[in-house]
Amino acid sequence: MARRFQIDAVIEDVDKAMKKLREAMAGIQVRTAGFKREHDELARQVANYKVDLEDIAPYIKVD
Repeated sequence: MARRFQIDAVIEDVDKAMKKLREAMAGIQVRTAGFKREHDELARQVANYKVDLEDIAPYIKVD
């Protein structure tokens, strides 16, 4: 059960971090600064990681 809570905590932390990133990016002109492609790729990869964590969580055995 503890590992499941740890996974839930990681997922919540990822959500918080991505929200902060979104807020930070709001103040930057991403197209002129050249950050748009990097930001989109990061967001896509983090979303994939989060989905993988959510998918695997039920299969993690608790000692």
